[in-house]
Amino acid sequence: MRVCVVGCGAVGSLFAANLAQLDDVEVWAYDVSQAHVDAINANGLRLTGAGDVVGHPRATSDAATLPPCDFGIVATKAMHTEGAIAATAHAFTTGAVATVQNGVGNEEVVAGHVARVIRGTTFPAGKILEPGVVQWDVKGDTTLGPFEPKPARTDEIERLADACTRGGMPTAAVADARPAQWRKVIFNASTNPVGALTRLTHGRVCERPDLRALVSALVDEGKAVAAAQGITLDADPEELIDHAARPEIAYGHKASMLQDVEARRATEIDFLNGGIARFGRQLGVATPLNDAITSLIKGLEASWSL
Repeated sequence: MRVCVVGCGAVGSLFAANLAQLDDVEVWAYDVSQAHVDAINANGLRLTGAGDVVGHPRATSDAATLPPCDFGIVATKAMHTEGAIAATAHAFTTGAVATVQNGVGNEEVVAGHVARVIRGTTFPAGKILEPGVVQWDVKGDTTLGPFEPKPARTDEIERLADACTRGGMPTAAVADARPAQWRKVIFNASTNPVGALTRLTHGRVCERPDLRALVSALVDEGKAVAAAQGITLDADPEELIDHAARPEIAYGHKASMLQDVEARRATEIDFLNGGIARFGRQLGVATPLNDAITSLIKGLEASWSL
């Protein structure tokens, strides 16, 4: 099996390094950071923290060099999906492509370039420490299922899920991946921007009653939008939020949006709170808090250019 991880940032690196532990999987890693690519090719891709792993994927920043692949795993930031899949689609002419990105709307973009798409959701998280080295902050499960308009075959989804699990990233193949996807979208949209605006870690957000109440109100809006689509979440985001706030889980974790804000990078707000609000407008569900949070983050981003 040949797998290409498209976007080898923190989450992409977790998949690439772990899959590269398998003798029966050839892993390619495509990333636009030449320094990261060079470090991976020279010394391997190292994970530290929740897991200590060194993998040796074949890394490249030149999409034209990618060979035909059985699977793609897109792990870029959501706003980079179009450019990344447009550049790499030739490698998946006969393959299936999964997205494990944050937010909603990524599958639709991928489906514009490839024939078979896998809807994916993953909870592991981390951050890049330096080129070729990633800190694995949080372990967690991954869910893969068909993207209904352009679904991958069931056997393909099961095959990719099995490889990820054997490599160290526990993954379930399911008939409907929307419940897991929306559970994570609601989790992220209710916590990440609050942390980004306050500069507080997940645990510190949750230990303040005022902020925890705001988080719950955002959860309620997300649940209403999911319900309007006929989606029954596979777990309660409220319980997951409190679980993640435990000291041994993710109390001190800086969410990716907070990492972006600290680095003055564009955030994924349009695909998280903005995505929930967009679906809400289509379905006639009011999302005033998600609209407000989206505006605040966008205003913060605009301040960096003043």
